[in-house]
Formats: sequence, C-alpha cells, structure tokens
Amino acid sequence: MGETDEELDRLEAFIYLTVPERAHYLAIMRLFTRSLMTDLSAQQVAEELSANDLTITLDTAVSRLNKLVTWGNLLPSSHTVRVKSIEEYQRTRSRFQLTPLGERVQRQADEVLSSADAAREISRELLGLISQGLTDLAGRLEQPGGIDTVTARETVATVFAQFWTFRDSVRDFYAFLGQVLARYDLDSAEYSGFKDLLLDYIESITEEIVLLTPRIERQLDRLEPLLPDLVTMLRDGGLAGAATGLGVAVQHSRGHDLADWAGLRAWFSDVDGRRSEVSQLRDATMRALQSLLANAKRMIRSVGQGASRRRELLRLAAWLDGATEDTAADLFTSAYGLYPARHLGIASDPQLVVAATTSWWPTPAVEVPVSLRDRGARAARGRVSGIVDRSAQRQALINQAEEEHRQRAEAAAELLSAAAVLGAVRLSEPAIRLLLELMAQALGAGDPGLGNAITVNLDLAVRCELISKPRHQITLRSATGDLITQDIDIAIARLESAVD
Repeated sequence: MGETDEELDRLEAFIYLTVPERAHYLAIMRLFTRSLMTDLSAQQVAEELSANDLTITLDTAVSRLNKLVTWGNLLPSSHTVRVKSIEEYQRTRSRFQLTPLGERVQRQADEVLSSADAAREISRELLGLISQGLTDLAGRLEQPGGIDTVTARETVATVFAQFWTFRDSVRDFYAFLGQVLARYDLDSAEYSGFKDLLLDYIESITEEIVLLTPRIERQLDRLEPLLPDLVTMLRDGGLAGAATGLGVAVQHSRGHDLADWAGLRAWFSDVDGRRSEVSQLRDATMRALQSLLANAKRMIRSVGQGASRRRELLRLAAWLDGATEDTAADLFTSAYGLYPARHLGIASDPQLVVAATTSWWPTPAVEVPVSLRDRGARAARGRVSGIVDRSAQRQALINQAEEEHRQRAEAAAELLSAAAVLGAVRLSEPAIRLLLELMAQALGAGDPGLGNAITVNLDLAVRCELISKPRHQITLRSATGDLITQDIDIAIARLESAVD
C-alpha cells in the first residue's frame, strides 16, 4: 500500500531521536509527557532541565522547542497565562504543548529504551481467555434480543486487548530467539540452556496454540455473519458520534472496524492464500530447532580446534577497557595489525587534466605499481630477468613451414602426373585440397566461357585453367570424398610448358 506525501511527512516526528542532540530532546519531551495536557514555556523547560543536571541556556531551549514544533512533536500553546510583572511575562510568553503524534512517538521511544535485550515471556494464558471471550460474544449475539451496547464494548475491548498483548509477546520472544540463535559462538553452557528453552518452553507454547486455534476459528466462523451489525453497534455514540460534523478524524478502538476482525482471523486462519501467523509460528519454531542443531554440529566439529574466538575477544576487550590510551592503541594494533594510513602521491596521466574540485568517484583511477600496492615500496625486488631464448620455437616454426611446402610440392607433382586422367585416378587429401585451391583462384580470376579462368602458382610451377565445355562431366575421386563438375573441363600443366 503506497503512502501519500502527507503521511510520509509525519515520519519527521522521529527526527529528534536521531540527531546528535537527542539527549536534550528526549529530556524535553519527557517533561511534556510526564502528565496530561502539560503546558510549558521555554524558561520553565530550561529550569526543569537544570534541576535534573542537564543545563542548557534559554536560547538553546527556545531553539530546541521550535525544532520540535517544526517536526510536529509540539505546537504553540493558546493557554492564557496571568502574570504580575514584565519579567514573569518574558519567562512565560512562549508556551508549548504536545501534539497527539508527538505524545505517541515519545511513548514508543520510552518503551524501546526501557525494554532490554531480554526474552519477553509469551502470555500464553491469554489464548484461553480470547477463546472464552469470543465464545461468550457469539453466544450473546445469537440469543433473542442480542446484546446490549455496553456489554458488547466491554467484551470486544477485552478480547482485542488480550489478543494484541499475546501477539506482541510472541513477536518479541521470537525476535529475541532469532537474535540469539544467529550466534555461532555459543559455548556448551549456553547451548544447554537454549536447548532446554526450545524443547520445553517453546514446545509447550506451540502445543497450546495448536490446541486452541481450532476453537478460536470456530467462534470466528460463528461471528462472521454477525460482524457488520456488531461493528455498527460499537460505533454508535462515543467520540465518533460526538465528532460528527466537526471534520475531526477519529481512530476507532480495536474491534470497531471490520479490518480489525479480518486481522484477527488472519492470525489464526489462512486467508486468500496468505499463510496465517500460527502457520508461520510453526515454521519459525522449526527454523529455531534447525539453528540449534547447526550449533550442535558446529560444537562437535570444533572440539579441540578453537573455532570460536569469543573468549579471546572478551579477554582482549577487558584489556582494552583497563588500559591507557597509548597502551590500548598498541594492543589494538598488535591484535588486528591495523596500522595508520600512509599517504602516497602518484602522478596521473599528464595529458589528463582533472580539476581539484572533481570528486574521487567519477575521476579515473591512477595505476598503482604492484610493488607499491602489495609491499608499499617503489623499488623492484629481485634480479632483472634475462632475455628469453626463443631459438627452439623459431626452429620449430621453420621445420613446420618446410614440411607444409614439401606436402604441397608432392601434391602438385601428383596433380601433374594425373593431369590427363583426373577422372580415372583417386587423389590424396593434399592433392584434392590443392586442386580445389587452384580451381577457386581460377574462378576468381575470370570466366571459363571467356577463356580467362586461369591461375598459376610460381612456387609449385603449376598452371590451372578451367575451360567451358557443355554437357561435359568429371568426377574427381579423393580420400576425403568425390567432387562432380558439370560443363567444365580442367587443364593442369607444368608452368614451363605453359610459357612455351
């Protein structure tokens, strides 16, 4: 689902949690969220922070508050303040209060900061309460006369509060479990503890979910045709009714929209081809068991081999923590071999002019010599290699050329000896190859019908002429196959006789 620009702009309310001065902003936002509808001036904020050992000037407080207004966390207050002096007016003239978005973001930030990286216990007892609540709601709706609005609101609010608490506890626990099982440095004690956690705790939770899920699905099936009327009943009255006509957007409580019930069903049942959270929970448990097995195999393979360096790294961290700055730098350098950077200057191509303001990214790279890149030294190492003796290769090429010339000379002699009876003899492979070469050259030189399809080879002293001769056929047989020519006669002669 794509978000509009206006919706994405609301994310600016999180900016104060990421800026370098986030400690100041967190302290300021906590002042506004410590009670309901808090209304503070910049002077009061500065005084409150100073009382909490976080001293900032009044100008700094004004700047921080205005930034929070820009990001949407605060807004200028319209609260009327009675003052008795000009000095008191100067202190209280600019007042600020929380926006709904700012209050929600700060509440979520405090929840994140207060939750440590510990395992959150799954509230599995809520599953039975959810099943019982849905059963009671379906039974009351099916009774004659239905259910009154107050009871419906109470039952739906209780069911969805229990469901969201259970859902969040499941997600938090499996996120923690995945973080732990991703480690490949578990020692035997840690492995034993997580093995018991998986085999006992998770197994009992999974069994209870598998047991109660069919019951919850049955109750949701009973409620399915009754949900439109139930949602209409829940929306009547309340804040939504009071805000009608005021143009105020109201966010309904959980369970007051059909989408909330669809989400509840999707958690327990497969809907429109999408796997339910219960199915994904089983898969996550299986992956956790597989990760545990992988750690067991790793521990068995690494016995006596020191595959994990966790203990050594912890010991090094303790040394660094207790060492002076110079000693810590020496320890770090000795442990990791990370020495200070050495700046090198290498001239680039003199014909390539690069401005000093050009970024390194698009600028062509400078070729760095191997000795400088690998060893950090410009001087070449070792002796200069001598000139390679290639006389053997040269002699081999000469011998190869002589052999080829000899084979072509023998092929030419064979063609000359069989010139009068080309169709009655079987030519060797070199002879037929030479004949085809001569015929191709003759055809390229002229037309047999005009009497100029002639070629000569001075090295072999061979003359070949193709003569137009209608209804004449010659079959040339050779070791590589037969060639049939039509309407052409082939005249092979020694070059000397051709000249005479």
